[in-house]
Amino acid sequence: MSLRKGLSIFLLLSVAMCGAVLLSSIDRSSFLIFKEASGFKLYLAFMIVVCVWMLDGLKMWLLTRAAGADISFSLSMELTWINYFGAAITPMQSGGGPFQMYLMYHNGISVGKSVAITIIRTILTMLILGAMIPFAIMIDGDLPRLGWGARGFIFYVVAFILVIWLALIVSIVRPAIVKRFAVRIIMLLKKIGLLKPEWVGKLLKFVSREIDAYNENVRAFMTTGKRYFLLGILVTFVQILCQLSVMPCMIWALGMPVSYPQCVLLQALFLFLLYFIPTPGGSGAAEGGAALVFSMFVPWNVAGMLGVGWRFLTEYTGIFLGTIVAVRRIGWKLANQIIASEKAKGDSPNDDPGSDAS
Repeated sequence: MSLRKGLSIFLLLSVAMCGAVLLSSIDRSSFLIFKEASGFKLYLAFMIVVCVWMLDGLKMWLLTRAAGADISFSLSMELTWINYFGAAITPMQSGGGPFQMYLMYHNGISVGKSVAITIIRTILTMLILGAMIPFAIMIDGDLPRLGWGARGFIFYVVAFILVIWLALIVSIVRPAIVKRFAVRIIMLLKKIGLLKPEWVGKLLKFVSREIDAYNENVRAFMTTGKRYFLLGILVTFVQILCQLSVMPCMIWALGMPVSYPQCVLLQALFLFLLYFIPTPGGSGAAEGGAALVFSMFVPWNVAGMLGVGWRFLTEYTGIFLGTIVAVRRIGWKLANQIIASEKAKGDSPNDDPGSDAS
């Protein structure tokens, strides 16, 4: 998917769903309710979003230090915002990593380190986000009243988190198992005709080299960079907790009650689900889903406006800042090449994650 196409789909689906949500929910009483909203609490919600950005930037800074590299805090903030941009224009929010790796590579961080940093950053977010689900269940006795569908998805998320933990441990302790698995996948691709025979040898060497580099750099997190890594875990937890606090803060601004643990749980489930939505940045599903989550705590004539407002506050602002960073630091043409090279991974064994950055 090209940069222009991804951005167009994101804007089209976002605008269309925002319009559909607002048209189906707003009535006269909606404006009367929002007219009485607490300006201070809405401002507080915005400041929480700013804190989320700052904590995300601090997390990137800590993880680069844990990997034995060093960047300025201003660069870590640019890495945070450009991740919003990359995630918004690619399916399943997968495009943030390549943009982050490009910026890190051009600021003296090797490809192996940048890959390890972006992978660990994503895994930390998913693990802690998923861990908040059983935590919320334990501290709120009303949560078992959720329907079977929601409870089934909770069990799926917990199982998924356990699988990620297992895969992470195996990749560190037994990289040979990962290599054997990769070889089987490559040979299967060859067998079914998705990989040309002349590419197999080069691809096997490339994959083996990248697994070794990844393993070496991830081990650095657990040894020489352990202090920074543990601080990074703590900061990630606080960042996600702040992120999940924006929604209840917006509800409180309208003078309406909300169960904080329930709101955290449903948001965690919702945000986790967005990782698997095939549209760029989860667009469409994100706007409609946000309104549905709000509707579990407030009337529908209020939930629509809150859902759109929440999406604007927590995502669109970061995407806008990320677009500025992408245009200023990378340029539209090169950004399109980065997206294209990400799509082409696996199509050619000669693709090097740093080749577009050289």
